[in-house]
Amino acid sequence: MSARWAVRRCCLRAGRRFVSTPAVSRLTSDEVIQMRNELFNKEKERQLSLYPRIEKIEVKYAGKSHPGTVFVMNKALSTPYNCAMHLSEWHCKKSVLALVDGEVWDMYRPLTKSCEIQFLTFKDEDPEEVNKAYWRSCAVIMACVLKRAFKDEYSVNLMKAPEVPVISGAFCYDVILDSKLNDWKPTNDNFCSLTKDARKLIQKDLPFEVLRVEAKVAREMFQHNKYKMEMIERKASQNTEGIVTLHRFGDFVDISEGPHIPRTSFCFQYEITAAHNLQTNQSELIRRFQGVSLPIHLRAHHTVWHRLLERSKRLVTEEKYLEGAAECREKDGSEEEKTVSV
Repeated sequence: MSARWAVRRCCLRAGRRFVSTPAVSRLTSDEVIQMRNELFNKEKERQLSLYPRIEKIEVKYAGKSHPGTVFVMNKALSTPYNCAMHLSEWHCKKSVLALVDGEVWDMYRPLTKSCEIQFLTFKDEDPEEVNKAYWRSCAVIMACVLKRAFKDEYSVNLMKAPEVPVISGAFCYDVILDSKLNDWKPTNDNFCSLTKDARKLIQKDLPFEVLRVEAKVAREMFQHNKYKMEMIERKASQNTEGIVTLHRFGDFVDISEGPHIPRTSFCFQYEITAAHNLQTNQSELIRRFQGVSLPIHLRAHHTVWHRLLERSKRLVTEEKYLEGAAECREKDGSEEEKTVSV
């Protein structure tokens, strides 16, 4: 049973399409996703056309095994994953992120110059960046599920994925649903169905792609979502080039600085567990959907997993856990974060 079908059962059927933005004709969720995906492909092809001639770059590996190995790669085409392929199958399967000249880098983000590279895994002594990427990716998977979960009469506006550490106990995504659904309270069956749809995406082993675009391109993609439009203006103002970073897995595109995990299949145990109504000054009702997950490399016993599930249902607030994360850093890494990461 898909989440879309399950949620439809608890949502009243309307005789006509609900129009949330009179100034702009409202597309269905599938139409919005398709439009963004096509624009992503178009911009990706345009950027590739800027390199009509293949140029070579040298990438020096600085890891523990095979240190000093130099790869001759293709500028703007080759990625850290391509470099990992030259090392071993282990590096391909275990590497979550890359360090490119000290900068945290997506495994499928093209390399643009000669550089030095390392790989990060869940088993590193300090997995903070890897944990952040994992939590971030889990939230985007949940956003994709939510965007498609409701029948077309109801608007679904994705707002943002709050940046919370793994010690918070849950990844999150804030969503504004159609006002007709303000009284809807998700049931356990609803969460189970949403989780099933998320697991289908995970099983498809979809890669996370990254694309840096000008603000005008991002605006065209997200013109039907005023919250994303506001985010685009903030992101673009934070750098002199006015660049906005997008990520895509499958056909789903979202605004995210990243980095993200390489593929959806890096997730193993995964559950969407809660939805909380947030108290804000906005007229619209903001719901914070939450979930919990562990990667394929770090499986937990079912009793531990059950405790994590129960913990993930508690409301996660950014302020509380940003303070907690700061305390953890002061202590040079807390034991609690290591427990969640192992």
